[in-house]
Amino acid sequence: MSARPQDHTGARIKRHRLERQLTQKALSDVSGVAYSTLTKTEQGVIPATPYVLSCLARALRVDVSTLNGQPYVAELRADELDILILPIREALDLYDLGVDPDVAPRSRERLAAEAEGLCVSVRAGQLKRAASRVAALIEEATTAAHAGAASEDWLTLASAYRTAYDVATKLGYPDLAALALTRMDWAAGRASSAVVCGISRYMRALSYLRAGQYKTGRRLVTLGLETVGQADDGRERAVVTGQLHLGAAVIAGRSQNLTGAKEHLAEAERIATGTGEAVKVWWLAFGPANVAVHRVSVLAEANEYEAAVRAGADLSLPGDWPSSRTSHHFAELSQSQLWTGDIDGAFRSLVRSRKAAPQQARYSPTVRQTYQGLESAKRRLPGDFLSFGSWLGY
Repeated sequence: MSARPQDHTGARIKRHRLERQLTQKALSDVSGVAYSTLTKTEQGVIPATPYVLSCLARALRVDVSTLNGQPYVAELRADELDILILPIREALDLYDLGVDPDVAPRSRERLAAEAEGLCVSVRAGQLKRAASRVAALIEEATTAAHAGAASEDWLTLASAYRTAYDVATKLGYPDLAALALTRMDWAAGRASSAVVCGISRYMRALSYLRAGQYKTGRRLVTLGLETVGQADDGRERAVVTGQLHLGAAVIAGRSQNLTGAKEHLAEAERIATGTGEAVKVWWLAFGPANVAVHRVSVLAEANEYEAAVRAGADLSLPGDWPSSRTSHHFAELSQSQLWTGDIDGAFRSLVRSRKAAPQQARYSPTVRQTYQGLESAKRRLPGDFLSFGSWLGY
């Protein structure tokens, strides 16, 4: 069984191009994407890189998620995840309604523990567990925050909003993710937490990165650095500052500014030397390992695929590293391996991405586009290649 033509990214690009009555040459000119790259992408011969997708989305005046085909509705329905989205959307709309008389919140400690547990679930790649519980937590934490009005209550609510953002992003609902981040920033402001406000700006910057709006992403990183700079000096501030530099590095890499990307990586590396591995500090997984993983990502974003593969070849991840982050790394590495012609290595990395966090990998555009790029070479791949495609829904 092969990927259905109407389902792959290249076919969607072609469909939107024809709707705009553009030739391939015209779209190439207006987007800045090389003609040969565009034609091969439309044919499904090569995968669409994030940079190419963002350029084409801007030129076609659509969201990147539209070209990715997100959300993957059939798969969400099969996994019974689609029915969990509406309750999250409804819960996010309760933020300014005050205390709900029909809600009896648990203790501050129990709510904080559940919010922390959902962060752990997301990082473990357990999206269904997080998605099924976050809406109820938001409702309960909203009433608790309005009733107690303590900084701790608002921080718990901000954490719940962050989980809603993570779920929405990973399942392919960018509009819902943007709303969750707005709520997170609102709650963090009421908690007077410069650190959490800085984290929300980091996540907003990544949202603009995915949408191909690099200028806005850079502005948000700058604002985030200014915000977190107001926090008390210490490891938490250092970790969030370092993570903001990693985000800036990826934005610079995708906008083809490799010099700027390396400068941000160097600053993050300097900070990581002082913090060490800080996997559990606000669950950002910051530390030397994350700097190394981002170096691979930056090189790939800058189309330096050979260098990215070399950087990722001997990379050793900590044993307690989040499964979600591990899965994302191997998905990115797989794409670079595909571009260098290492077909077998690319498929092995896809399998490792799936093994680390199956639910996340199933809904990852990077995994899907890399698989589609491998599809034309399936005769050279192991027999379980087609079963991998069936698992993705092809």
